[in-house]
Amino acid sequence: MYRNKILVAIPIFNEITAYGIIQRVKTFPLDVLVIDDGSAYSIREGLITVENIRVIVHPKNLGYGKAIIDAFSYALKNRYDYLLTIDGDGQHEPEEISLFLREIPFYDYDILSGSRYIFSAKAGTDAPMERYLINKKITSVLNRITGFGLTDSFCGFKAYKVEKLKVLHLTEHGYGMPLQLWIQAWKAGLRVHEIPVKLIYKDLTKHFHGILEDPEVRLQYYKNIIRKELAGTKQNTASACKKNQTVRY
Repeated sequence: MYRNKILVAIPIFNEITAYGIIQRVKTFPLDVLVIDDGSAYSIREGLITVENIRVIVHPKNLGYGKAIIDAFSYALKNRYDYLLTIDGDGQHEPEEISLFLREIPFYDYDILSGSRYIFSAKAGTDAPMERYLINKKITSVLNRITGFGLTDSFCGFKAYKVEKLKVLHLTEHGYGMPLQLWIQAWKAGLRVHEIPVKLIYKDLTKHFHGILEDPEVRLQYYKNIIRKELAGTKQNTASACKKNQTVRY
């Protein structure tokens, strides 16, 4: 058992592989929360048969970001010390949870983020090229703004100090939520550290749906989230300056 109260959150949406991921996560003596983001009835019914897990059900698909936001809220409400997030589609090895547990408790940073590209840029050749290139471009933009020195801005394999989640006010329900998180973490002065995790793409044909299937549209969507968060920072600064001038005079 661990001295700290730790929750592992697994967002799922129609992934049949999720059952295997959940069972492998359960080999660790940790609390497990599954966020079912509007999966088909058969998958939702199947979750009922899984023992010793907590489940949040979205009646319809609300988005990956919303699933993670709900995990944050649950961890805060139930007073966990640390929250781990791992995707339910098989792109993360549950056994690598041990890499994060070795770091807990951590004191020199607030977010411990997995990176699939930390060893070498050549690691990207094992991923769908358009996803790798978009990740690289967005990560570069974030690093210029935040100075975090990230190598993988989209990896969902993370550990958080739950107490620090209080400073985040996330509203992005889609796949771009991590970008809003990084900008808000930077504004709040949170500290970030990366550790290497395996790069796994079991289905290279898997793709985004709707307008995000177009890589250029997806890239602009990500950039717009960053611009929106930065615009909010400038507006708050301008408001603060105006308020100070009013008080001064």
